[in-house]
Amino acid sequence: MQALTLVDGWPVDRAAVAVVGPGGVLAARGDLEWTVRLASVTKLFVAYGCLIARQEGVLDFDAPAGPPGATVRHLLAHASGLGFDDTVPVSPLGRRRAYSNPGFERLGDVLTEATGMPVAEYLREGIFTPLGMDRTELKRSPAHGAYGSAADLSRFAQELLRPTLVEPPLLAEAVSVQFPGLAGVHPGLGRQVPLDWGLGFDLRSTKEPSWMGETAVPAAFGHFGGSGTFLWVDPVLDRACVALAEREFDEWGLAAWIPFNDALLAELRATPTDPTPRRATGSAEWDRAGYGEAR
Repeated sequence: MQALTLVDGWPVDRAAVAVVGPGGVLAARGDLEWTVRLASVTKLFVAYGCLIARQEGVLDFDAPAGPPGATVRHLLAHASGLGFDDTVPVSPLGRRRAYSNPGFERLGDVLTEATGMPVAEYLREGIFTPLGMDRTELKRSPAHGAYGSAADLSRFAQELLRPTLVEPPLLAEAVSVQFPGLAGVHPGLGRQVPLDWGLGFDLRSTKEPSWMGETAVPAAFGHFGGSGTFLWVDPVLDRACVALAEREFDEWGLAAWIPFNDALLAELRATPTDPTPRRATGSAEWDRAGYGEAR
C-alpha cells in the first residue's frame, strides 16, 4: 500500500505499522515482531478483559467501584471524576470526561477482585493466549504498562473486527457513547466538546481534531499511547491499523499520524474488499456501521 511509504518520513528512529483485515495483516512496514511498551493502548486490553468478565457473569458494569457513587462503567468511560494522575476526584461524578490513569489502575483491582486472578494473569489467559499474542504481557500499570509487538496488536485488531472472545452485542455496547454530551480534555489534543468515549474505547465520533484522521468515520474507534503507539478500527471499511514508534508522543504524533491515516483511508476506500461474513449484533446503529451480517 502506497500510504505506508509515509511512515518512512516519520521523525522517529524506528517504527512498525500494519494494516489489518479480518483475515490478518494485509500490508506492513517495519519489524512486526519488535516489542515495545504500548503505553495507553494497554487500556484496550483492560477494557476487553472487563467485557470478558461481564460475559462470564463475574463483573457488573453498574456495580460500585472507585470514588463514591462511581461504577465500573464510570471508570471505563473516564467519567468517575478522577483526573489524569489524581487518585481523588477532581470533578463531580459524571459531569465531565476526565481521562484518568488511576481510574484504569482501579479497574485492574476490580478485575482482580471479580475474577480471583491477578489482572496480568487474567489478561494473559483471557486474551493474549487465545489470540496467539505471545509477545504481549502486562508488566506494570493496567493503565499503561503492557508490552507487545505490532504483530500481536494486529491479532487483537482482528479480534475487534470479528470478535470471538465476546459476543458482538457486548463489543457494540463498548464502542457506543457512554454518558453522552460530556466535554473534557483529550490528552495531546486539547479540550473537545463533546469528548465521546465508550467503555475504554476512544471514539472518533465528531471530535476535531482526531488522531485517527480528518476523514475517519464517526464509527471508528481505538486508542493511542504516549509511547508513540496506536490502534484504530474502521467498521465501515472493515479494516484496522496498528502502529508502534520509538519516540514518545508529542507534536510529531498528530503531524505524522493524521496525514498518514487520511492517505491510508483514501487508499482503502479505493480498494475493493472481500468481506468475511459477520454475526448480527442486534444493534441497528452498529449493524449500519458495518458490524452486522456482511452485505
